[in-house]
Amino acid sequence: MNSKKTGLQPELPPFVPIDQVGVEERAARFRTRSIKAESKVHALRLALQMVDLTTLEGMDTPGKVRQLCHKALYPHGIDPEVPKVAAICVYPNRVRLARQILEGSGIRVASVATSFPSGMGQPNARIDEVRHAVEEGAEEIDMVISRWAFLSGEYRLVQDEIASVKEACGPSHLKVILETGELGTYDNIRRASDIAMDAGADFIKTSTGKVSPAATLPVTVVMLEAIRDFYFKTGRPVGMKPAGGIRDAKTALHYLVAVKETLGGDWLTPDRFRFGASSLANDLIMQLMKQKSGSYQSADYFSMG
Repeated sequence: MNSKKTGLQPELPPFVPIDQVGVEERAARFRTRSIKAESKVHALRLALQMVDLTTLEGMDTPGKVRQLCHKALYPHGIDPEVPKVAAICVYPNRVRLARQILEGSGIRVASVATSFPSGMGQPNARIDEVRHAVEEGAEEIDMVISRWAFLSGEYRLVQDEIASVKEACGPSHLKVILETGELGTYDNIRRASDIAMDAGADFIKTSTGKVSPAATLPVTVVMLEAIRDFYFKTGRPVGMKPAGGIRDAKTALHYLVAVKETLGGDWLTPDRFRFGASSLANDLIMQLMKQKSGSYQSADYFSMG
């Protein structure tokens, strides 16, 4: 995956060391923030609108994808006022079906690509997979970086592959998955974030959901601060997607606080922040119904699996 050569290659972004103690203290403070009762319903609705529902298994039959799309369209079987999610994410060979079902709904179709989740495929095959997903109708591409290259210090290769995938995406948005659980340190996560944004990422994303640990609040803070610094430097806004491990509404609201206090209210939109956490949707709906009725409803009322 070589980016187009136009004379000198662009410089790699400068290394920014991370203060581990400072990052973890900031993340801990975000967990202590409280949201006023009158703002909680708005926050819960917003969080649900930021969810990407995902099915990425070997048993993803057409029927399973239809079921996922139905869940996205009708998150609560009884209450039509419950907001829809942002997107669904499927493998490239299920994109066309999902696009047909969701056409006109406002729910975006995303597809993983580039030899998800390992990123170990041949360069040309990885690019071909991206082009295929876009041709099938994917509006968003979630690529995985070559962690082996990054961890070997081959940062230029990682930068080039992201730039090549961005070019192959055409009009579709590119989310770059860092797989932070494999990168090991906050310094590595910051460096990978900077490389991804510099190479053209529209979003940076923590994880595939296949590796533990997945998203954590300190890791997300590192990435949010990288986005802030990149925006101050270039004026180009980049989105953020923590994925994996966010299962309840209380935790999701901590993440929204972190976004608001680090990047400001302009990032509190599905266009700039997403949750890759399908299991989160049920708890968000349950909490919304609790705010509306005063009591918890049975999970039988929810269409999220």
